[in-house]
Amino acid sequence: MPDIPAAPEFEPLAEFTQRAPAELTARAKGFYEEIRRRRTVREFSDRAVPRAAIEWALRAAGTAPSGANLQPWHFAVIASPDAKRRIRLAAEEEERAFYSGRAPREWLDALAPLGTDASKPFLETAPYLVAIFAQKYGVLPDGRRVTHYYVPESVGIATGLLIAALHTAGLATLTHTPSPMGFLNEICGRPKHEKPYLLLVAGYPAGDCKTPRAARIKKPLEEISTWL
Repeated sequence: MPDIPAAPEFEPLAEFTQRAPAELTARAKGFYEEIRRRRTVREFSDRAVPRAAIEWALRAAGTAPSGANLQPWHFAVIASPDAKRRIRLAAEEEERAFYSGRAPREWLDALAPLGTDASKPFLETAPYLVAIFAQKYGVLPDGRRVTHYYVPESVGIATGLLIAALHTAGLATLTHTPSPMGFLNEICGRPKHEKPYLLLVAGYPAGDCKTPRAARIKKPLEEISTWL
């Protein structure tokens, strides 16, 4: 956690690159063309992934803007087969409760085109799970607490950057949110003031991987934006 200075200090914006309008537009389109290929994957290969690739993606996530720059996130990376097994068992227990009665009919109907169910073998098959925690407050070296601001917004932005970074590197991902997720604190050894935000599965897709056709349908620009 960064030290909090007594007074603001400023420095020149030295790393910003000015681009010609045509290049700027081309780069924006290029990113769109790349990221539109991203798919949520539920069939993973157990093929090994270099740890360094995950580390660089986490560094990218750590550059996200956050309330007062307090960076209220922690990423617990799980590669241990035993830990992944424990997470799968705990997650599937919650998912069975969800699909067998906890979820309202409307929610289940919305999930139906995606073909999801309570079985989560990918939690053991994929080489890495990243448990993302949102920190309600930080703790300074002297033990003082520092309140964090805009925590869900900040962690959401960092998570989006992490997903984009992993996709750009050449990996597939899955966002998994069993509810409740308190078991992640115990398994990952995280303190009570950190709330599990999301479990991100990362790795290569299985050779015979299939994804639901319905997931390819995204709203057009006209539906997701308004220009004033």
